[in-house]
Amino acid sequence: MQIPFVRRAALVVASIISSAAFAAKPLDLATPEGGIEAFRKVQCSTVDQQPVVYYWVGETFSRVPGEPDKRLFRFEGMNVRQCVTVVDPVRGTGFRQVSREVLFYQDPVTGQILDEWKNPWTGETVKVLHIANDPVNFRTPVFPKGADGKPYKSEIKVMGDHWWGTTTVPLFYKNPLAGDYQDYVGGTYHATEMFNFFGSMSNLTSPKTTSAEVSVAWSRLSDWLPWMKMRGRAGELYFNGAGIKLEGISALPADMRSAIEVRFPTFLEPPPVDDQRPNETSWSYFKKMLPAPEGK
Repeated sequence: MQIPFVRRAALVVASIISSAAFAAKPLDLATPEGGIEAFRKVQCSTVDQQPVVYYWVGETFSRVPGEPDKRLFRFEGMNVRQCVTVVDPVRGTGFRQVSREVLFYQDPVTGQILDEWKNPWTGETVKVLHIANDPVNFRTPVFPKGADGKPYKSEIKVMGDHWWGTTTVPLFYKNPLAGDYQDYVGGTYHATEMFNFFGSMSNLTSPKTTSAEVSVAWSRLSDWLPWMKMRGRAGELYFNGAGIKLEGISALPADMRSAIEVRFPTFLEPPPVDDQRPNETSWSYFKKMLPAPEGK
């Protein structure tokens, strides 16, 4: 039976509207695909190679047995990143993220970027080495199906229109500055990174958004920084900061953007999405910047 032209046209239009409505449905975080897309919206953007920036500020304190904690520095940091879609015939459509990050140590009173610092325990004035880690990439892409075959499950917590997620990263690995006998005499880097992300569910799950609006809190417990030259003294550092996700480098405070332009101009954009270099840490970066020992 033939359908009259007008009716056929109406059915086609209705089908298009129905398909658009289906495509425009909010993300369902209960599905592996929805969870991965939400994760990508939090981390970067669903648009391939669209740079976004995380920006944060905070303070660093010392913790030494038997003495009050000292506020040593303010800090101001940023991470510039981008993502790219990766398709696996078995694991589904996922993404890979690449990034670089800078953190400036600042005077605790004036907030000025420090180039030298007088160590209150040794009395020695040392050169400050700011964090300039390039790259800080996902080691492997993430997919709706894991390497073990299990589906991705979002761990985001939801209450009303609020979502939040917590990530704790214990670190314990061989220190790049130590020698060949670390298993016997020590020489490991011991730290913990703690991240808390927050946002609006309506923004995160909206089909109209490609990058979620996110607030972030960051804390770290760590050994003394290598450039502090603490010579094995007992104690540790703790960092406490918070910030937000920005649309790009141009949204950074002007003074920080200017400092990056002068000191670390390559950090004005993320690494290429096919970057395969090993990740940089504060310790591996310090080792690169450290003058060769005398006689070497």
